[in-house]
Amino acid sequence: MPRFSSYDGTALAYRVVGDGEPLVCLPGGAGRAVSYLGELGGLSAHRALVLLDNRGTGSSDEPADPSTYRRDRLALDVEALRQHLGLERLDLLGHSAGAGIAMAYAEHFPHHLSSLVLLTPALRAAGLSPTEEDWADHLAVHAHQPWHADAVRALRAWSAGDDSLTNRLAAAPLFYGSWTPAAQAHAAAEDAERSKEAQQGYWAEGAFSPGHTRRALADLAIPVLVYAGGVDPVSPPHLVRQLAELIPGAEYTEQPGAGHFPWIDDPEFLVKRLAAFLT
Repeated sequence: MPRFSSYDGTALAYRVVGDGEPLVCLPGGAGRAVSYLGELGGLSAHRALVLLDNRGTGSSDEPADPSTYRRDRLALDVEALRQHLGLERLDLLGHSAGAGIAMAYAEHFPHHLSSLVLLTPALRAAGLSPTEEDWADHLAVHAHQPWHADAVRALRAWSAGDDSLTNRLAAAPLFYGSWTPAAQAHAAAEDAERSKEAQQGYWAEGAFSPGHTRRALADLAIPVLVYAGGVDPVSPPHLVRQLAELIPGAEYTEQPGAGHFPWIDDPEFLVKRLAAFLT
């Protein structure tokens, strides 16, 4: 994988797949290696995907200063990547917690953005985190499944602080539209792809200032696509729509029956919509 030196000397890795204009892609997790994005269901047939391993994840080095894992500071790595690639402006996609990084980049470097895709975005950066009621509504979508009761119990234990592999795997079906073999393989890879230190550092004190972020989003004057999964409990569609409404002229798309990883549930739908927007 190619590597570059970020602003503080930390060596970061990325890979490029596909042809065409570059699209920088930021993974979430938080703290998950970019490999879980794959090729975003085949979007690499339309754009050259520049897939960044955030610091401390995948093939990127751990930083000397753990405070640089913080969400807002990770935007500085995106700026270092832009300079390394020699691009005046970026087309930028962030998934989940990676969308939180993308929002921080839009806040601090809007003049270096050409377009922005917020894919099933984490919502805390804009002060729109789901409530317990939101979770209950979306978890009920899977109530008919034989694994539902065990998955909900595991999710509640995980939310209460029991971050065990057993709980994460048991809860995983709730984050996909359908618990297919592809979804099961994707979920099983999560443990090997995540960094607990990077995950904890992302959420550190001071990482979020929703008022500043909302004002920055309201000032954006670039094409923005805000993308929801129809049955995503992490980023519920009604809240993702509220995020889109903060951004003048933003497009909103909702993928029917999709969970938090829409390229796993229906890659053809996702690729068609993203390719049309990016064109």
